[in-house]
Amino acid sequence: MEKKITLVACVGKKNPSPMPARDLYTSAWFQKAAAYAEHIADEWYILSAKSGLISPETVTEPYDETLNRMPISARCAWAERVMEDLAQRLEPDDEVILLAGQGYRADLLEPLKKLSYSARIPMPGLKIGEQFSWLNSKS
Repeated sequence: MEKKITLVACVGKKNPSPMPARDLYTSAWFQKAAAYAEHIADEWYILSAKSGLISPETVTEPYDETLNRMPISARCAWAERVMEDLAQRLEPDDEVILLAGQGYRADLLEPLKKLSYSARIPMPGLKIGEQFSWLNSKS
């Protein structure tokens, strides 16, 4: 049976103390994206610039890292780590839905396709305000 897994990108706005990752990220975009992920997916995870793939329940400390400021080699290593973690959770033909900007999904798309996972980007090319409107229309 095909399973849907949604990956939600981390955001810069965070609570100041360690807490479950679902509560650490405080931006309105993240909250809408997480709610959408919970609604449509069998499982969802957060793409953390610091820790890779994390469960929403994982207690996480605030950090100040983003893939957008990392060198290419560090982004590639991050993507490899995320793919290793995903491979433990996915079966062939599972669908992966990416709620993440280009910087967070770029190095994940080809490896997902090579492993026979369907990868879907529901908001390609939308700017952050447009993404927020799209997410609002789905709630």
